[in-house]
Amino acid sequence: MFKVTPNPPDTNPVPYDVSLDLDPKKLKEAADRALNFYLNPGATKTQIPPRKPSTIFTIDAAVDDETLLVDASESLASAREMVNDLAELADGSRRYTMLVLQRVILMSELAVKRVLDNHKPG
Repeated sequence: MFKVTPNPPDTNPVPYDVSLDLDPKKLKEAADRALNFYLNPGATKTQIPPRKPSTIFTIDAAVDDETLLVDASESLASAREMVNDLAELADGSRRYTMLVLQRVILMSELAVKRVLDNHKPG
């Protein structure tokens, strides 16, 4: 059997590219900068600006505590009912997870209601 391609195949030489001519001194400087940045804890690093919180969901500072607690209690009661409805549709481990979630929400709702009961306006 005759093999058409030589082993290894003849290839044209790769043309010389000036952009691939890397200066060893510049390579060493770049490597040193990278190593100092990642491995030298004393090196000065760029300071990350502090995170500014989003103001999309902001509660007015003038809202009193009792109003906030009543809203939290109603939200928890709604969440508990939604999870209860979903738990009825689920089977097996997902149902148990939903029931545990419902219990956590219920306990939080009870805690908020206790704070409301103990709250003295003014």
